[in-house]
Amino acid sequence: MLIYVEYIVTVAVVVFLSIKASDYVDLLDKKTNLSGAFLGGIMLSAVTSLPELLTSLSSVFLVGKAGMCLGNVLGSDLFNLAALSAVILIFFRGFNKGVFSPSYRNVGLAVLAIYIIIELNFIGVCDISFLSISFTTVFIIVMYALGVKYLSAASDAISDEEELDIQASKTSSLTVKQIGIRFFFTAVGIIVSSILLTYFTDGIAVKLGIGTGFAGALFLGIATSLPEVTSTVSLFKMKNYNIAIGNIIGSNLFNFIILAIVDIISLSQNIYADPDMQVKSLTICGLIATPMFYIMMRTKKKAVRGICAVVMLGSYFAFLMI
Repeated sequence: MLIYVEYIVTVAVVVFLSIKASDYVDLLDKKTNLSGAFLGGIMLSAVTSLPELLTSLSSVFLVGKAGMCLGNVLGSDLFNLAALSAVILIFFRGFNKGVFSPSYRNVGLAVLAIYIIIELNFIGVCDISFLSISFTTVFIIVMYALGVKYLSAASDAISDEEELDIQASKTSSLTVKQIGIRFFFTAVGIIVSSILLTYFTDGIAVKLGIGTGFAGALFLGIATSLPEVTSTVSLFKMKNYNIAIGNIIGSNLFNFIILAIVDIISLSQNIYADPDMQVKSLTICGLIATPMFYIMMRTKKKAVRGICAVVMLGSYFAFLMI
């Protein structure tokens, strides 16, 4: 019973720190000339993806379960899109008034390409290695570099409603330096909490007798996605839709580079080898949900956006049923 309490308390800490992180990034967006696409797609997504990075490293090197790493990353990405779609449906009217950076479309395509190469690896088409490093890992690194390039070069696109909020937020008493320091210590807190999550998740998986892939997707995937989800909800409430979208797609892209990092430093282990049924299901559902995100970013039609959101949300429930 104690391990469940420890898990819940740790998750609560991660949620609280994530909300604070989104607040600080929102203030930086409105007090500096930094691009919202950069802040959301790179800076905030990197911090909110720290749980996935640290829990994935811990699951392979401390717990010795690569399947949990795959389930964690793929489960987090699918849950991120499902959570985003749920938030969009709740704030649908305001979301449709938002203006989004065109770079998110290209990042979405990069994420889709990674899903495709992972699926091809699973079925044996691209199961190739160079000096113990998988071709899939090399491909992920290339796609990540392209995605970061698009996010870094992106310019802000804001609505009139968001412009009013920017002017109001400039009255905050915190200086840019103070905001940066608080953001840093918030990130450190997320790191510590993330490492603890790995141990608690492994303990729960052993206690319940469930597979590492499913444990990674459910307990780690959801828990480590809470920073993205809570940040997204907070940013939607602040009507900063551009950073919110960038946070989710940037986090999904960053999560894949975690697989590349783990594959490179694990040397003797092939983290893509022998995936269980849950991991394969996550990949297929991700291949369905990610194109919906791309279409949503390309169209301004409310009906199409609504359908895309429903399909993205349905993909996650389909995984749970499978």
